[in-house]
Amino acid sequence: MTAAQARGVLYVHSSPKALCPHVEWAAGGALDRAVNFNWDVQPVLKGAMRAEYYWEGTQGTGARLASALRGWEHLRFEVTEDPTPGSDGGRWLHTPDLGIFYAQTDTAGNVVIPEDRIRYAMEVAGSDAFELHRELRLALGQAWDDELEVFRHASDTNQVVWLHKVG
Repeated sequence: MTAAQARGVLYVHSSPKALCPHVEWAAGGALDRAVNFNWDVQPVLKGAMRAEYYWEGTQGTGARLASALRGWEHLRFEVTEDPTPGSDGGRWLHTPDLGIFYAQTDTAGNVVIPEDRIRYAMEVAGSDAFELHRELRLALGQAWDDELEVFRHASDTNQVVWLHKVG
């Protein structure tokens, strides 16, 4: 039986120039093949580079990519894995200060908060609406999004649009 194929994107939002070949090596190890990224200057952080890599692999490749890259000092990245039949999509975010965050995603790429996590947030918050708001922001990975947003805008000049499914 063959494993279902998945696809996604690895966004390296910022990497020190000297770390770039090591990032490629680690990603290649997770993908079981050599990869070469098209690195661009990351204008938000002096001396940093950025890259986007569209990948295909078996289900779980997104998790393997995130695991291969997590914990590297000064590396900011995001990995997405589109849902496949029998498997949810996923999104992994990493920053040097916050570490790694994972969230399940739906077919449109929206973060899905599981029922148990919502119930936990409600239990912790009680009747405190501000605490509930804080817990839900944590469940959504808002701190990671806030930190990475400025780095994402560096790709706004990217002219390539990838459509995996049309129609």
